[in-house]
This record gives sequence, C-alpha cells and structure tokens, in this order.
Amino acid sequence: MNDVLPQDSVVWQYLEAQVKDVLDAYGYSEIRMPVVEYTHLFKRSIGEVTDIVEKEMYTFEDRNSESLTLRPEGTASCVRAAEEHGLLFNQTQRLWYQGPMFRYEKPQKGRYRQFHQIGVEAFGMSGAELDAELILLTARLWKSLGLLEQVTLELNSLGSSEARAHYRQVLVDYLVQFEAQLDEDSKRRLASNPLRILDSKDPNTQEILRQAPMLEDYLDEESKEHFAELCHILDTNGIHYVLNPKLVRGLDYYNRTVFEWTTSSLGAQGTVCAGGRYDGLVAQLGGKSTPGAGFAMGVERLVLMLETLQLVPESARQTLDLYLAAEHKGLQAAVISLAEQLRTAIPGLRLRSHCAGLKNINAKAQQAGAALALIVKQNGEALCGTLWQDGSPQEVNAEGFVAAIVAALNKQV
Repeated sequence: MNDVLPQDSVVWQYLEAQVKDVLDAYGYSEIRMPVVEYTHLFKRSIGEVTDIVEKEMYTFEDRNSESLTLRPEGTASCVRAAEEHGLLFNQTQRLWYQGPMFRYEKPQKGRYRQFHQIGVEAFGMSGAELDAELILLTARLWKSLGLLEQVTLELNSLGSSEARAHYRQVLVDYLVQFEAQLDEDSKRRLASNPLRILDSKDPNTQEILRQAPMLEDYLDEESKEHFAELCHILDTNGIHYVLNPKLVRGLDYYNRTVFEWTTSSLGAQGTVCAGGRYDGLVAQLGGKSTPGAGFAMGVERLVLMLETLQLVPESARQTLDLYLAAEHKGLQAAVISLAEQLRTAIPGLRLRSHCAGLKNINAKAQQAGAALALIVKQNGEALCGTLWQDGSPQEVNAEGFVAAIVAALNKQV
C-alpha cells in the first residue's frame, strides 16, 4: 500500500476530472459505496473458487463475529447498493464510482494491495448497444487523455450461462488428457475454474490449448447475434478491436460480451480497463432478474501511463495562481483581508497567503509553483504592490489589483 504525495496527486486529479467530464457527457451518475461489505457478498458474486476469494481478499471478523471483507472490486458492491435502495426493478440506471479496492497479491508495476479503480455499471438494458456505449465511452476517454494510440481493445463473447457451462465441460474433458503437463495453477483450476486456464501465461499450457475446443463453437445463437450487432456498431463508429477467443475474465459473473483495453507502453502487456456483461448477477445476489454491464479501470496504471508518456499538460500541474505576501509585518492583517477580497472578486482563483518569514518571497512563490506573486506595500495610507510574472515586475495600486491579476492570468493562459 502506498501514499500519493502532492506532486503526484495533481496527476490523479487531472485524470479524475477527465473521467468525470466524459461520464457526464454520457449521462452517468455517481454512487458511493462503503469500502467494507459482508464477506458472503463477494463469495456469491465473484465465485468461491476464484483466485480473488481463495487467495486475495482481506477478510476479518468484527466484534459481533460477522465476517467482513475490504472490497476487492466494485461491481458486487454497486449491485448490492442499487438493489438495497430500490434503483433496479423496472428501471434503467447508469452509475459510476471511484475509490480504493483491496487485494492481497504480489505487488507489481502500477499495482498495489490497496489500489484504486474507477468503475461504471449500467442496469436494465440488455441490448448490444449498451455494450457498444461502454466501449465508445472508454475510447472517448483515451482520446481525451492522448492514450488512444497506446491501447488495444480485445473483445470476446462468453455466450449464455448455459452455453458457457457446456463449453466448460468440453474443455475439461479435453484438458484432463494432458493434466500432467499443465502448469501448477492450471492443474488447480482444472477442477475449480477451468476457463481461466485459457488465460494461462505458461508456454507449455498454451501449446496444449492450441488444439483445444474453441468457445466460439459452443455459443448459443442469441449470443452470436448479440456479438455480431456489437461488432457492427463498433465498426460503424471506427473503433478498432482484436477478437481474442481466450479472453474470459477472472470473475464468475460475466456472460456474453467481455472486453479489455491493454497496453504495452509500460513494458509487458498489461490491462488498464476491463469489463463486460453480467445479466445474471442481480438475480444471483437476491434481486429480480435485471441485465447489467460495466467496466473498471485501474487508476494507478493510467497515472503511470500518463507520467511515462508525458501526457499531463503543464496547466494541470499548475496548482497555484497567486502567491500573496506583505512587504513588512505591519501589513499582515491588511494582506489577509485583501486575500479574502480577491478570492471573492475572482471566482476560482487559487491563492496562497505568505504566512512565514519575509525573506526571499519571490523564491518561495516560485517554489510554490505560483504563476504570479503580489508583494503588497504601503504608500502613505494607501495600499499598493508589485505584481511579479515571469520575473517581470508591474507596479499596481489597490484599486487596480483585481484587474491586473485577471489580465496577468489571461496572459498566462
């Protein structure tokens, strides 16, 4: 688990602002859920034999001997909250959330045991047009961040739950012939979660899978039509994608469409955003049958990409407009009052008052990253000052403070 320091948090804020702008453009509303839930919520939704539930969850008993878990992902929590508060039955909802998730796994580049996700969930819509909207939404975000050329969309269909169950048995029947040659993780998954073997990184296992039955050959007709419609919409909108028949996702609740946005700009290929359709999850958690689809993106990895590729505009790093200081101590009270007046007169002004010693004020303003520095003086009874920008002084009087600051900030833009 790690800290996000002020020089890094500005990049997080830039990313979060871009995400919010895109989600607002598509009419999604924010929901906020607690970071801790009853453990059975995740066992019922994710699946008891998944890696997350078996090895990665932070689970503990509270004082009432209730088993609680720090949320390892957001979809189950969002479904629970939406169902609990009556947001689902006979309704459509477009929701999003952001916050920390927790998994006990080996830390790697861009991933920690406390990590952060931005998630999007949509309910009550079963058509392929919703799946397409989620993908188009993410593509628009990558474009706004300058990342569209750095990511690849991988796409697959898992079919209905019945088709998936049929294929699962066919795959197991094939793989048991080669059980001794499988890697240890795949041997364990053979009895518990065999579809995850398709995603194995072991070269020997992948060689065995070359001749394995293909999931697409076992899809039901309705799922085939759904997937064809999705591909048609993406083609019409110029979205490039790669069909990946081995893409299955690690959570049990997915059906039909699954997708991942991956990148190799951080070294080895990694996933920065993934999701799909989960039409059976609401009923699985006790609600009335409601179709759903969504995705989640990893904030740390996206921040790392923006930093590595130098895609954060300098304006996003500029956290301070004006540094305000008094020439001598006797003016401190007047300067504090002036600061309040300026904040009122110039909405959105990011102003820091100098509250330390009065030496090297210009240097301290530069260290603070301020675009402007105003050093207030006194001429008789009247206030005046020197406004510094890019090392150039401009003398102004009290009546001209606001106009001079606004003009200088506009020049900065």
